[in-house]
Amino acid sequence: MKAFLRAQLERYTQRLAELDFLLSREDIMKDMAQFMALSREHTEVGAVASRYARYLQREADIQTAQAMLDDADLQAMAQEEIANAQAELLELEAELQRMLLPKDPDDARAAFLEIRAGTGGDESALFAADLLRMYSRFAERQGWRTEIMSESTSELGGYKEVVLRLDKGSTSDNVYGLLKFESGGHRVQRVPATETQGRIHTSACTVAVLPEPDETEAIKLNPADLRIDTFRASGAGGQHINKTDSAVRVTHLPTGIVAECQDGRSQHSNKAQALRVLTARIQEKERSERAAKDAATRKGLIGSGDRSDRIRTYNFPQGRLTDHRINLTLYKLGLVMEGDLGDVIQAMRHAHEAEQLQALEVGNT
Repeated sequence: MKAFLRAQLERYTQRLAELDFLLSREDIMKDMAQFMALSREHTEVGAVASRYARYLQREADIQTAQAMLDDADLQAMAQEEIANAQAELLELEAELQRMLLPKDPDDARAAFLEIRAGTGGDESALFAADLLRMYSRFAERQGWRTEIMSESTSELGGYKEVVLRLDKGSTSDNVYGLLKFESGGHRVQRVPATETQGRIHTSACTVAVLPEPDETEAIKLNPADLRIDTFRASGAGGQHINKTDSAVRVTHLPTGIVAECQDGRSQHSNKAQALRVLTARIQEKERSERAAKDAATRKGLIGSGDRSDRIRTYNFPQGRLTDHRINLTLYKLGLVMEGDLGDVIQAMRHAHEAEQLQALEVGNT
């Protein structure tokens, strides 16, 4: 194990001892907020410290076994113990490296997933509907709650634009953390249903995944900066949806960012939903601008962050999915379109962790 990693892990061990002392004090319960904060830190630090303690134990086991190699009767057992301990050390080191990586505070948040049809006309809108179904099926597999916030349908049953909110519900998954690398351009190659000569067409959609802002930390919108328009909702929804001007469109005048919602039963609820989406879009814009400045001299793993970046191709004739960021190709497109995104998402997370580890190592040399 590299010296800088060992030094970091030693600090976790020291911090755990400090937390044990602080939580053992009789007066700690007088400040419940501090108690809860220290308890959460104790859980996080303790998880790392316990794995490091196991690492040190296995190192000691190797030293003990090496001392037994000169004894002919114990040599075979010692060699087996050394091999087992060395294999476990490699696994523990990789696990500890991942545990030390900086965590995105937004990973645990609910997410807004926006899908917009791009080049390709009606076929692009139909592909947007396929992507919505794919992500909805993935959410079902995870046990998440989903809610369509707004939608603009096309004549053939696709979507010009659709915004889906995903929340983990009772699960422990990090919704935004799992989906954040889905942002970008998604390209499809297939024979459209409207194609009479069997020719393969290429069209595209863009996907953007935004963390839902914490209400206590969200930016405060100045009412003077907002233009709020109401209009009659369209699409499915029964008799009520077409009788009142319940749909709401909110425009943030300084940035020109727009959000709308028409799926609620009242103008009040639609306005509240639209404001949540608008806040998420504004915060994502600010974060993207900060990230662009930070990465001005280095292209990151997921490209420039621009939604037009092509990140993935879905080739239906070949049953192939290709993620261009990490050169991943899977011949299981049918399963992927049914929500089996686990392999793709895990590969992206591992690639991102590898980049973080490389940056961490460079920063400590």
